Amino acid sequence: TMMRPNDVGIIGMEWYCPQNYVDQRVLEKEDNCEGKYTKGLGQEQMSFCDDREDIGSILLTVAHRLLAKYPEIKIEQIGRLEVGTESLIDKSKSIKTTIAGALGIKDAEGITSINACYGGTAAFFNSVAWIESSAWDGRYAMLLCGDIAVYEKGPARPSGGAGAFAALIGPNAVLVLEPLRSTCVLDVWDFYKPKHSEYALVDGKLSQACYLRSVDLCWHQLQQKLSQVQDHMNYFDFYAFHAPYNKLVQKGFGRLFLSSLSEFDGEEYEATLFDKTLDIELRQKSADAFTSKVLPSALLPKRIGNTYTASVFLGLCSLVPHLQPNQRILLFSYGSGSLASMYSLRVTTSIQDLASRLGDPRVRLDARTACSFDQFSNALLAREAIYGQCDISPSSSDLPSLSSGTFALAHIDEHYRRSYVRID
Repeated sequence: TMMRPNDVGIIGMEWYCPQNYVDQRVLEKEDNCEGKYTKGLGQEQMSFCDDREDIGSILLTVAHRLLAKYPEIKIEQIGRLEVGTESLIDKSKSIKTTIAGALGIKDAEGITSINACYGGTAAFFNSVAWIESSAWDGRYAMLLCGDIAVYEKGPARPSGGAGAFAALIGPNAVLVLEPLRSTCVLDVWDFYKPKHSEYALVDGKLSQACYLRSVDLCWHQLQQKLSQVQDHMNYFDFYAFHAPYNKLVQKGFGRLFLSSLSEFDGEEYEATLFDKTLDIELRQKSADAFTSKVLPSALLPKRIGNTYTASVFLGLCSLVPHLQPNQRILLFSYGSGSLASMYSLRVTTSIQDLASRLGDPRVRLDARTACSFDQFSNALLAREAIYGQCDISPSSSDLPSLSSGTFALAHIDEHYRRSYVRID
């Protein structure tokens, strides 16, 4: 019999965002609202793509780049392929099958997990659970998650983004998933996609309240599980929160300083979710801890934008240069509708190798192309034009050509079947 695996978690990881971005100040100027997206939302830049990239292409790109950085891992050593995304291009065929086909994976369990931004976390939990189960055959799992977050014209559009994350999951990991975790499920209609469109129906005020309520409930559960620990806040060295926009992460982290909570329903509690004075107080109270424990995780989310299922993991990628062995990271993952979890990763001694393979995130961010408002707007119009269409190829774009090694959508045939090409 095979030895039971120990210390299961992330062995290697990689991230991807499109080559083009728009500066939030450009959007502020266009919308005549200086400071609203930079100071108000806490965002700096937003990655975006036109009709040449879809969820299939960005997940293929990140998967290829991960495997290129870990040449010692062969395709036949991957026994599970788990995908998390809400950027669906088919209601039946899992995008996992497209990626498996392109990578040459013939026998791997796992499919696509869907629940708004939570799918990546579900895929991560599933991957670890498989390796810890009696069904494990000794191979690695590969986790892929990502989304193209676009909103129709209006106040929500600056909170979009696009990006993806890939990880190899196995025993004796660099970032070990600990047993400590908590989960909160609510039945709410804060963000959902009932229409045949890339655009969601969003109730922003409700969604913010649901996010904060989920933080409260998960943290409360977690504290009960940490009853042996004196200082809950400093039990974790870093925090990475799901980041629709950075201001919401600040608000969410502030809730951990709301020590008096014991009841999570009733008018008094509900009022705390919308109390602006309380929010300011909590953000001031938590400011120092936020700067040292949370801000390092904000690099990619502030400069790429919301990547839905990949968001919390891009926070984790941002943290990698700061990590030391034996540290702990608390991740908070939230998906509208809603499902949320807090969970703990422990850093092991091989963090330096992972960090050197991942590289400095700033270098890649700085190498992207800044685009004008018109280029950004036209890219989203091009996406709208191709959505739901068949017998069509992406239009000629006024954006710079895709960078070498990137996958692109080549064609959608008359039966809606998609084909991809890798850019030389």
